[in-house]
Amino acid sequence: MLTESAQTLFVSTLLIKRMENFILFERKVNMSDINQVIVDREVPCKLRDGVILYANIYRPQTNGDYPVLLTRLPYNKNLPSFSHRWIDPIRAAMEGYIVIIQDVRGRFASEGEFEPFVQEVKDGYDTVEWAASLPYSNGKVGMFGLSYYAFTQLYAMVEQPPALKAIFPAMTGNIFKDAFEENGTLSLAAAETWMLDSLVPDYLRRKLSPEDFAKAMEEIANDLNQIEKWHTFTPIKELPAVMKHPALQDIYQKYIHQEYNKKAIEHRDVKRYSDLMDIPAYHLAGWYDNFLNQTLLNYEQMQAYSQNQKLIIGPWGHGMTGTDLGERSFGVNSSGDSIDGKDDLTSLHINWFNQWMKEENEVRIDDEDPVKIFVMGINQWRSEKSWPLQRATYITFYFHSDGQANLKSGSLNTTLPGDEQKDQFIHDPMSPVPTNGGGTLFYNGRNAGPRDQRKIEEREDVVVYTSEELEQEVEVTGSAKVILWASTDAPDTDFTAKLIDVFPDGTAYNLADGIIRATYRSGKREQESLNGEIIRYEIDLCATSNVFLPGHSIRIEIASSDFPRYDVNPNTGKTTLESEEMRKATQSLFHQKEYPSHVILPIV
Repeated sequence: MLTESAQTLFVSTLLIKRMENFILFERKVNMSDINQVIVDREVPCKLRDGVILYANIYRPQTNGDYPVLLTRLPYNKNLPSFSHRWIDPIRAAMEGYIVIIQDVRGRFASEGEFEPFVQEVKDGYDTVEWAASLPYSNGKVGMFGLSYYAFTQLYAMVEQPPALKAIFPAMTGNIFKDAFEENGTLSLAAAETWMLDSLVPDYLRRKLSPEDFAKAMEEIANDLNQIEKWHTFTPIKELPAVMKHPALQDIYQKYIHQEYNKKAIEHRDVKRYSDLMDIPAYHLAGWYDNFLNQTLLNYEQMQAYSQNQKLIIGPWGHGMTGTDLGERSFGVNSSGDSIDGKDDLTSLHINWFNQWMKEENEVRIDDEDPVKIFVMGINQWRSEKSWPLQRATYITFYFHSDGQANLKSGSLNTTLPGDEQKDQFIHDPMSPVPTNGGGTLFYNGRNAGPRDQRKIEEREDVVVYTSEELEQEVEVTGSAKVILWASTDAPDTDFTAKLIDVFPDGTAYNLADGIIRATYRSGKREQESLNGEIIRYEIDLCATSNVFLPGHSIRIEIASSDFPRYDVNPNTGKTTLESEEMRKATQSLFHQKEYPSHVILPIV
C-alpha cells in the first residue's frame, strides 16, 4: 500500500502529466490554425453498381486541401459509442484531417443488401477513391477502426486503391481465417452475440413493417436479457431466438455455417494478396482480445513484405482499453486514455497518419522501435524491435504426476518424465467446464480478461500442473504451446489448455489459452475415428507478456471444454451445430518418457 504522502505525490504527478498533454494538444491545435469544424451529415457516396452509401464528414472550416481518415462500419455511424468511441473526429479535424464515418452497404442509412465481409472489397475500393475525390481532399486517404471496421481496411487494401496511403487496423481478424472458428471449434458466444446484438436489429428494421419490427425488437431484447440460456441450446442451427423470426432464417443459416467467410475467402488470391501488403499499417491488439492471434498474424504477414509496420499490445479486451479488466487493474498508464503517460488513442492515430499523409515538411520522423508491448506482472510498457521477440528462449516444462491414477493435480518442471501413470478425467458435455475469463466476446463485454481460476480448478474434469514457487522473476513473452499426449474413448473430442499465474495467496489468474478439436489436429478435418489411440496434440495458446514474480508459480490447466466461449464437443463425431445427441468421454493424459506432455514457454 502507498503511504498517504506517496499517494499525494502520485496523484500530483499524474495531474501534471495530464496538464502537460492538454497544453501540448492546445499548442498543436493553435499551430494548425483550425479553430472550427464543419460536420456534414448523410453525405452520399455512389458505388460502381449504383448503390449509395451514406457518411458523416468532419472537416476543418479553414479553406484548404486535407488528407482523409476513413472508417466504414456496420454499427450505425450516428451512435457516439461507435462513431466517436475509437478516435475523436473533432480533434482529428482540428489537426488538419477530414474524418469520414460511413455506414457500410445494407446497414442503417446506406442502401443495398448486407453480406458480411463479402461486400467490403469492392465497396472499400470505391469508397476510398470517392473520398480522395472530394473537393476539400488532397487525394490521400487513411483508414482506421477496430473489429469489423478494421476488416473493412484489410479488404480495401486487397483491391489496392491508389489513394490509400496508410491504415490502422485494431483488434481484428485475418482475412484468410474464419472470424468465429478456432481449430475446428465454433466461437459460440461470440457468434450468437454478434448475430442477436449487432446484426439483427437493423436487419429486421429493413425487412418488417414498423408494427412488426417493434414487436420483434421486444422479443430480441428479451432474448438478449437471457442470452446465457440460449448459448446452451442445441442444435445451434435451430436457435429459437433467431429462427422464430422468418426474416432472419436465411441470413442466420448462411452466417452460422460460415458461408459468408467461405465465400469471401474463395475470392482471395493468396499469391496476389502477398504482393499487396506494402502499405504502412499500425496494428493494435490486446492480450485478452478474442482476435489477438489473428491481429498478430496480420502484423507478421505484412511485416514480411513491408517494413512500415507497427504493433502495440495492451492489457486490453475487445474494444476495452481501460485500466481495469476482469478482476485485475493494470495501472493508470495502461489505458487507452494514457498510454505510457504519453498518448491516448486519438493522438496515437494522428501521429501515425502524420507520417504518411502530411506534406514532407510536416512529417514527423518516427525513430521508435516498431513494437510496443505492455508487460503484465510488472505493469510496464516496453519497446521491442521485433515480434515475436528474437531474444526469447523457448524452454520446455514437463507435466508430472505423483504416481497415482486419476490425479487432479501434478507438478511442472524442466525434468523429462519417467515411467509415470496417466491422469484421467470424464468429459461430460452436458456439464461442460464454464468459461471464466480470457479473450472472450460475450454480450456487453461480460466474462472477459483475467479472472481467478480456483473454482474452475476444483472440478473433477480439470487437471492442473503447477511449478514450485519461483525464487526469481521469470518473464514469459510470446506464444506458448502445449504438446499434449492424450487418448479418448470417443470418436471425437476437444482438449483445452490455459497458462496461469499463481499468486502467493493461491489466486490463479489466467494469461493465455487455447483449444484443439481432435479431428482437426492436422489443421483440417480428419475422417478416421480416434480409436482410443494415444495421439500427439499441439495446442497453441494466445500470446501473452507477463513477469511471474518471486513467490509465484507457473500453472498449466488441461480440460476438454470452455463453454460457451466454444461450442461443446458432444463426443459423438458430430457437432452441436447439427446435433443434440451427447455422450460422456473418458480422457487420458500421458506424461512418460515416450509420451512427454509439456508446455513450451518463450522466456525472456
